[in-house]
Amino acid sequence: MEALHAKDISTSQALAVLNAGTERARQIDTRMNIAVVDAGGNLKAFIRMDGAWLGSIDIAIKKARTARFFDMPTGEIGKLSQPGKSLYNIEHSNGGLITFPGGIPIRDSDGTVVGAVGVSGSTVENDHNVAEAAAKGAFK
Repeated sequence: MEALHAKDISTSQALAVLNAGTERARQIDTRMNIAVVDAGGNLKAFIRMDGAWLGSIDIAIKKARTARFFDMPTGEIGKLSQPGKSLYNIEHSNGGLITFPGGIPIRDSDGTVVGAVGVSGSTVENDHNVAEAAAKGAFK
């Protein structure tokens, strides 16, 4: 019988994601909540930048979990969850999902999803921008 070998994001990689995300947020002059989940969708690392919205803590975590649960950016899930689309109402599953931009799967060099990042605290465009920069930070 073949054994399964799961890959996961390490603590140092999760911290690198937070660092890359906070650096990008500073560059665009915004304050963010940034959450990193592991391959199982469990919270691995989190930071709330000074002054970031309290209400965005839960959103950042849910964006990260959503991106990991479906291995795609949350904005893409949002497009599929509109009325008449194949994933309509999916945001009500799994204890609540977030289906607008700001969640990105984190993939290793061979494309395996090892976790995800979720960012919230500004416009969805800024959230997505910071999430993309943060996700790239894991393997620099």
